[in-house]
Amino acid sequence: MRTIKTTTGAEIPLDGDILAILDALYQEVTAKRALNRSFEDLVQEIQHLIEQMDEQERRACLAESLFLNTVKYENDKLEAYLKKLAKS
Repeated sequence: MRTIKTTTGAEIPLDGDILAILDALYQEVTAKRALNRSFEDLVQEIQHLIEQMDEQERRACLAESLFLNTVKYENDKLEAYLKKLAKS
């Protein structure tokens, strides 16, 4: 299985699991810096990871990201609706 590396050298397997990429980003950018990171730090790390992917890997990552974000969006909308109902 192919892997990519963060700027700190942590390896991330490209096995279709976007959560592994998200966890690596959190560990390497946020946790290691004790939450002292900027928007630019995170964007730079994401760009570094993307540059290591080929077109097919980028497409797979985008598709999974859109799927997970759609589910999160739907859950947030449902939560807001349920809170509105509870207030009524």
